[in-house]
Amino acid sequence: MADLRQFKLPDVGEGLTEGEILQWLVAVGDVVTTNQPLCEVETAKAAVELPSPYAGTVVELLHEPGTTVDVGAPIITIDIGGPAADDAPADDTPAAGLIGGPAPGGRTSVLVGYGPKNTEAVRRPRRSGAAAAERATVPQVLPEADYGSGSERPPLLATAPDVRSKPVRPGGVEMGRAAEQHATDSEAASGQAVAPGRRAPRPLAKPPVRKYAKDCGVDLTTVTGTGDGGVITRADVDAARSGAAPSGARTPAELAAEAGTVVRFPVADAGTEGREQRIPVKGVRKHTAAAMVASAFTAPHVTEFLTVDVTRTMQLRTRLAARPELAGLRISPLLFVAKALLLAAHRHPMVNSSWDETAQEIVVKDYVNLGIAAATPRGLIVPNVKDAGRLSLAELAGALADLTATAREGKTSPTAMSGGTITITNVGVFGVDTGTPILNPGESAILAFGAVRETPWVHKGKIRIRQVTQLALSFDHRVVDGELGSRFLADIGAVLHDPGTALAF
Repeated sequence: MADLRQFKLPDVGEGLTEGEILQWLVAVGDVVTTNQPLCEVETAKAAVELPSPYAGTVVELLHEPGTTVDVGAPIITIDIGGPAADDAPADDTPAAGLIGGPAPGGRTSVLVGYGPKNTEAVRRPRRSGAAAAERATVPQVLPEADYGSGSERPPLLATAPDVRSKPVRPGGVEMGRAAEQHATDSEAASGQAVAPGRRAPRPLAKPPVRKYAKDCGVDLTTVTGTGDGGVITRADVDAARSGAAPSGARTPAELAAEAGTVVRFPVADAGTEGREQRIPVKGVRKHTAAAMVASAFTAPHVTEFLTVDVTRTMQLRTRLAARPELAGLRISPLLFVAKALLLAAHRHPMVNSSWDETAQEIVVKDYVNLGIAAATPRGLIVPNVKDAGRLSLAELAGALADLTATAREGKTSPTAMSGGTITITNVGVFGVDTGTPILNPGESAILAFGAVRETPWVHKGKIRIRQVTQLALSFDHRVVDGELGSRFLADIGAVLHDPGTALAF
């Protein structure tokens, strides 16, 4: 006997109200077990897999991939009355330890790294019938894609003094001038009379042909077009001219030479129909946009720049990469920048702090959760290496490699993106020299690391080709003043210029 249970979308974060179903990991008819992943859901913070609270057979998937669902809305129906129901709960309550289920101490289990939900989801108002009908007339948005550039172009304004209403195609799109004229000519050819007060049909011809006919003194209304759709061609004008050309008629070249001008032809406007796309802003991108706006207009940003000769660091990188204890690890320039930042943060702990607006206090951190900005197909995320200041160079290299690989796969967890204290953004991998980075919310400093380039540089009184990079440090001026920010940036530069300086820190 069928015993149906509906699994409702849980709050997979803290206080989230909705999530987008990226893909289903099961299909109708599949037998599932407790804790088996059902689907992948993207929230404003990360993409996570939802485990099944029931054991049974999938009866119905209630939403298609790409659908945004409110927290608390049913997403799947499972029949727990079949042979796979041995481990199923006796009621609708999710199993203990699962997301949304009971946990020790009377709490509610949520995603690792978050506390229990203490807010109610706010549902969006459902669309009325009229609103739904109106929405049906709006062009559908394209699937999420990479951001591009461009702007909407307004429709061309009619400047002719005798502009007439343009015919409309089915669907309400206005016809272009050529199509309008073709429709008018077809109307005349079919024997239909021209309405009183309406101008006579205009002969079909391209602008160069019209110009040529005018220069030759040929009236296009007397010419029969032999081109496709009755369009008048240059040969038709020549034929009409040879039959009744006025005496003394000159060629366009002769007229242009006499006037000393160059003949220019107008370029037809291609229009914008079908050449635009709309990208929905949701999930990680939506969260990132809101966070960046909040950060940019909350914390007073100051950015300082420093150009550094990193030739010695690049030479050290080559030597360390050959050492057996570092075999299999990626010894990248970013690794040395991260180590230099960690050493500078140890000397200047105030930079590694946050501003508590509610308490009006500065919270200085005795640990460094080092964030690394990463561009992913779903948008910009900033996972961090926990307690990075306690790691050796080899451990830090492994942690950075794992962080990058996880981000590229889109598997970064919300826990990995929470609790960051200071961030590095590596714009050099794109060949960019520097930038003015925006603070990650809740942090007081972010360092932009530019491309390392071979550059003419004064070294020991002579111009030499050296490896040079640019650093840009943005900081919250409520927490970090100009002197502290300058000393912090200078210390990073000193370690990168001469790695031996690190022994003095």
